[in-house]
Amino acid sequence: MKLLLDQGLPLSAAALLREVGVDTIHVEELGMAAAEDSEILRKAQEEKRVVATMDADFHTLLAIGTALMPSVIRIRIQRLRARAVVDLLLMVLSQCEEDLEQGAAVTVEPTRIRIRRLPLLPDRS
Repeated sequence: MKLLLDQGLPLSAAALLREVGVDTIHVEELGMAAAEDSEILRKAQEEKRVVATMDADFHTLLAIGTALMPSVIRIRIQRLRARAVVDLLLMVLSQCEEDLEQGAAVTVEPTRIRIRRLPLLPDRS
């Protein structure tokens, strides 16, 4: 699985993930540190990468666009250092691999992981 780390995550986490064999790039390494979220989603889709972010706007954009890809992992845990981000992402990748490969919006909170398959259509119940 290939990852694209958003600006809110430590740049050093990308290098640490590469060290353990995860194809990872940080938006800063692409010269996209100030890019719009929609541009980052397009880049991830082009390169078949999963976006990892702390920004809720990515899930909103997926819902508005009824996209099937790319998958997005939103981390809702503040003040994580690079090593903790790496450990967390490795755990999420192992637990949610199939969902991420097929298209999902994953939210990681301190006590749970929530997975919603794409497209994010309104609940019609």
